[in-house]
Amino acid sequence: MATKKITSALLSVYSKEGLEPIVRAMAAQGITMYSTGGTQAFIEALGLPVVPVDQLTGFPSILGGRVKTLHPTIFGGILNRREDQGDRAQVAEYGIPDIDCVVVDLYPFEQTVASGASHEDVIEKIDIGGISLIRGAAKNYNDVVIVASMNQYAELERILTHQNGESNLEERRQLAMAAFDVSSHYDGKIFQYFLGTEEGALKVSEQNASVLRYGENPHQKGRFYGDLSELFDKLHGKELSYNNLLDVDAAVQLMAEFADSEPTFAILKHNNACGIASRPTIAAAYTDALACDPTSAFGGILIANRMIDRETAQLINPLFCEVVIAPAYESEALTILQSKANRILLVQKPCSFPATTLRSLLNGYIWQDRDTSMEDRTDFNQVTVANATDAQLSDLEFALKLAKHTKSNTIILVKNGQLCAGGTGQTSRVDALHQAIHKAQVFGFDLQDAVMASDAFFPFPDCVEIAKKAGITAVVQPGGSIKDQLSIDYCNANGVAMYTTGVRHFKH
Repeated sequence: MATKKITSALLSVYSKEGLEPIVRAMAAQGITMYSTGGTQAFIEALGLPVVPVDQLTGFPSILGGRVKTLHPTIFGGILNRREDQGDRAQVAEYGIPDIDCVVVDLYPFEQTVASGASHEDVIEKIDIGGISLIRGAAKNYNDVVIVASMNQYAELERILTHQNGESNLEERRQLAMAAFDVSSHYDGKIFQYFLGTEEGALKVSEQNASVLRYGENPHQKGRFYGDLSELFDKLHGKELSYNNLLDVDAAVQLMAEFADSEPTFAILKHNNACGIASRPTIAAAYTDALACDPTSAFGGILIANRMIDRETAQLINPLFCEVVIAPAYESEALTILQSKANRILLVQKPCSFPATTLRSLLNGYIWQDRDTSMEDRTDFNQVTVANATDAQLSDLEFALKLAKHTKSNTIILVKNGQLCAGGTGQTSRVDALHQAIHKAQVFGFDLQDAVMASDAFFPFPDCVEIAKKAGITAVVQPGGSIKDQLSIDYCNANGVAMYTTGVRHFKH
């Protein structure tokens, strides 16, 4: 592969962190450095030789620094093809020196937007010269080394110190690929800023990527794009798998509904809660969450909305579970839970989630607002003569939170702040109800005066009939069926309290 030696470099960077060893190595190798503005001042402060860009171009920085490097002398030096006789004749004619290496770190546009800066400040952080330098140098990677962000400083330092400034074609191609990643991501964020909440083209860019052990199944490759360290501190255990991540997401989204509740513990399996309870202590909440379905809890994901203490850790430890998530752990609890080498322990940080969701299907994508609606008793519309007790109203709120986060069609049965059972992902609501009642009976729950929540309306009165026969006496559902009155009439005739919310919570 064609080896090229760096003899000259243009440096124009926002962040100077990590730059010093690079410019010192360049100076030591006699590489001519061109620069401007703050980067030029930085190099001069180190006592190293640097040629100002305006000396090279014969044109000063203008418009408050908006135009510094946008000049034919600069881009001719970068873009000329060293083996093209026509290019070589032209650069010789106009006295344009070759530029073999371009080092750029762009204005921090994304960080400026995130800081809540004014529109004027955001606009001024749209880099023009830097992005042009990146694209030009990356296009001519056959002859030019491009370093497009401080994240690539280490690779350039390696080329300078270990290879005497010589690079091969594949190294330059890899740096060019990284450069176009930087430029496309940067432009995508600018587009998203201008788009705001308007409808427009879909552009997704995430530069953090982690290779997973495999995808949903061992024969499938998998990657996670994002920065999990923003959400969690990983204290122990193996790496999270594709399926772990799906379950962790479901667990975190569910527990967000209980952030302000009393101590609550949930156990999830295949994205659905198989156990959850709210109790005066987190240990009692775990005990009752496990009692919901101890069979499904094997290999599950555990999540708490309070610190896990020593007592709770001792209760958890005998269970084989993939992941435990909590806002904190007592030191003794951590020691106990770390006794299983592969068990993943995560501390969840305060965070917010994207306002929208995206998934691929067919030959495209579907996008939607995240379902952030959650109804409580103040939103309930009583449509029957019978009233729920105060305790049942609390259970209806509890059940509705679960229904929102369970695969449709779903029916959730709750009593005394504890999941009795759920029917998950069934093709009919009746099947979901039968499944829930059967599971509750298998695990010894008394459904007398329990409550029921449905993610969608009842098109027929069959569900309330079956529920009443099982002992359920209070129901919450969206309503909206043209046959709502049939279910309401049955409830009125049989002493069942029913409330509608007007909000459906399908989850597919």
